[in-house]
Amino acid sequence: MDETRRDRDTEGRARNARPRDGLGRPLPYGAPGVERQPEGVVRTPEETVREAQRLLDAGMPFHAHEVFEDAWKSGPAAERELWRGLAQLAVGLTHAARGNATGGARLLRRGAAALAEFAGRRPYGIGVDDLTVWAEELAGRVAAGQSADGGGAARAETVDAAAEAPCLRSPAP
Repeated sequence: MDETRRDRDTEGRARNARPRDGLGRPLPYGAPGVERQPEGVVRTPEETVREAQRLLDAGMPFHAHEVFEDAWKSGPAAERELWRGLAQLAVGLTHAARGNATGGARLLRRGAAALAEFAGRRPYGIGVDDLTVWAEELAGRVAAGQSADGGGAARAETVDAAAEAPCLRSPAP
């Protein structure tokens, strides 16, 4: 395939067809990758949480982010911040697992802030308060472990995405 041409989907929209690894990084054309999440899937909130948790537990937070993004885009307006915040937590974990300390910490904190309006509640059994604590704690650890690489970008030791995966439904108090 001519790698200078843009990949397009069946409707002609730009869509990178390169295979991806478990953290969503593009691989060379023809390399084995992990199956990508289909876009635009409308799931029930229960299905969304179950599928996202499965992906998080498998160390695939980038793919969990795509599941949350579908819920964010297709769900009721009153729930968009919930799903957007969860998507940001998943992307923050993705960046931390890739060694991007600055981006990881920033997105973990942004996701926690987006969940603030749901504090003290458990929409669909999601332990929002526990997730906020998890995100702030991981953001602090990621940011504290960062070091400037030769280009000045904040790089850190990568975190194990599966080992650090949050439990979306922590036990009710």
